[in-house]
Amino acid sequence: MEISAVGWKTWHRPLLAFTAVMAVLAVVAAVGLVVDDRVLLGAPVWLKPLKFAVSFLAYGLTWAWLLSLHPSPPRSLRLAGTVAVGASVVEMVIITAAAARGVGSHFNMSTPLASALFVVMGLSVVVLWVGTLLMAVAVGARRVASGADLLALRLGMALSLVGMLVGALMLVQPSGVVGVAGAHTVGLVDGGPGMLLTGWSTVAGDLRVGHFVGMHALQVLPLVAFLTRRKAESLRVRLVSAAGVAHLGVTLVVTWQALRGQSVVAPDLLTVGVLVAVLAAAGVVGARSSREAVAA
Repeated sequence: MEISAVGWKTWHRPLLAFTAVMAVLAVVAAVGLVVDDRVLLGAPVWLKPLKFAVSFLAYGLTWAWLLSLHPSPPRSLRLAGTVAVGASVVEMVIITAAAARGVGSHFNMSTPLASALFVVMGLSVVVLWVGTLLMAVAVGARRVASGADLLALRLGMALSLVGMLVGALMLVQPSGVVGVAGAHTVGLVDGGPGMLLTGWSTVAGDLRVGHFVGMHALQVLPLVAFLTRRKAESLRVRLVSAAGVAHLGVTLVVTWQALRGQSVVAPDLLTVGVLVAVLAAAGVVGARSSREAVAA
C-alpha cells in the first residue's frame, strides 16, 4: 500500500489551522523584510519570523496529514497534536513580538522580561518535542502504510526528533556577550557574515545547519518514497534505507563540523573525508539495491 493523502477533512484541524496561520505570517514577515530596514545581529529583524513560519508550516502540514493516517486515532493522539500546536504558537508569538520590537528572542537575558520570555519559549520547545515524540510513537507503532512508505515515515519521524534535539546544543554554547545565554554560532559571536536567506555563518560553526537538516527528514524521506513509487518494492525499501543513512550521516557530520567551529561552506579535508564516507555507505546500499533489481 502506498502512502496516500486522505480527504483533508479527516486531517487534524488545529494543525491545519496552525499551518494556515503560519502561511499568513510568512507573507507578513516577507513584507517586513521589504519595508522594515532594521537589522539585528547582522540580519533583518523579520528574517527569523519568516524562517520559523516556513519551518512550522511544513511541520504543521506534515503532522496534520500523518495523524490522519492512523486508522483509529485515540483522543490522546489528537490531544498531543493540539498541545504541539499550543507550544508552537507560544514560541511564534514570542519570536514575532521580539522582531516587531527589534530585539532578540533566543538567548536574550538582558532584562527580566526578556529572560522570562526566553524561559517560557524554552519550556514551549520542550513541550513541542515531547508532543512530537508522542505523536511519532503513536503513528509509527501502527502499520499506517507498507514497505518503503512505512519505513520512510518511521525513519523520518525518528530523524526529525534527533534534529530537534540538536537545537539544545545551542543552549550550552558560550555567547561571549553580556546578557546573552547561548548561541548558534561556535567559534565567534553571533551576528557575523551569513548565507543568504538562511543566515548560517560563513566564517564559523553554526548549529542551525544540523538542526535544520535533521528536522526536515520528515519531509525528505517520504518524498523519496513517493518519487520511487513506480519501482519494485524491494528496490524502494533499499533506496529509502540509503536515503535514511545519508540523511542521518549528513545531520551528524554538519553538527560535528559546527561544534568544531567550522563553517558549513568551508569544510576541511577531515570533514570532507567523513562526509564522503557517509555518502559512500549510503551509495553502497543504493547500488546493491539496483543490482538486485536488475537481477530480478
